[in-house]
Amino acid sequence: MFRTIIQVITLPFLPNRKLYLQLRKLTGFFSANLKLYKIAFRHKSASSYDSKGARINNERLEYLGDAILDAIIADYLYQQFPGKDEGYLTQLRSKIVKRKQLNSLGYKLGIGPLIISNTRNNQNKINILGNTFEALIGAIYLDKGYYKTRKFVIRKVLNKHLDLNRLSRKESDFKSRVIEWAQKNKKDIQFISKESPDHPNEQFFISSIVLLDEELGSGSGYSKKDAEQMAAEEALHKLEQ
Repeated sequence: MFRTIIQVITLPFLPNRKLYLQLRKLTGFFSANLKLYKIAFRHKSASSYDSKGARINNERLEYLGDAILDAIIADYLYQQFPGKDEGYLTQLRSKIVKRKQLNSLGYKLGIGPLIISNTRNNQNKINILGNTFEALIGAIYLDKGYYKTRKFVIRKVLNKHLDLNRLSRKESDFKSRVIEWAQKNKKDIQFISKESPDHPNEQFFISSIVLLDEELGSGSGYSKKDAEQMAAEEALHKLEQ
C-alpha cells in the first residue's frame, strides 16, 4: 500500500510514465519491477543483448507463464466445477489454453501495441499475441507472486473475456475433426492406442496419431476414447497452424 502511494506521487516524474499507466490499465496494479514487463513484451525477433552478449527476449518468461497459467486455471476449474471428473476438467482447461484462444485473449486484453517485434510473418504475428500473454503472466508472477497473478487471471481474463459454461459446450469431438481433415486432404492418418504397462491395477490407455511416420499428437486417459480425444486435440493444434 505504501509503495503504491509513493508510485502515484512520483508518477509524473518517472521516465517510463506511459508504460506504467498502460500496465496499470492492463493489470489493475502498479508494477514494482518494470524491467520484467519490458522483457515480457519483447519478441525474440527483436532481441536485445546484455553486457555479456546474452540475448534478451520473452521466451523464458513465456515458459514460466505457461506453467503458472496452467496451475491457476486447473485450480480455478477444480473449485468452480466440484461435480465434474478429471476428463471434463482437463478438456475445459485445454480449450482455455489452446493457442488460438490465447491469441484471442491477448488481443482482447489489448497487449498488441505494447509488443516489440520485427517479424513479418502474419501467422507469427497472430501467435505472438498468445505467447506474449503467457510471458506477461510470467512477469506478473515474478513481480507480484502467485496470489496477485491468480487474481489477475480470474478477474481480468476468465471473468471478463471467457464464458466457461459456453466454452464447455463447444464442440470437442477432436477425433472426428482429425478424420475429416485427413479425408479432405487425402492423407492417411493412423490412430494407435494401447494399454499402459505403468498402471497394472487399472485400465489406462495411451494413444498417438501418426501421419507419414511422424507423431502429430499423443494423449492418455482411463478410457481409449479419452486418450484418443486428447491425442486428436494436440494433432489439431498442429494441423490448424
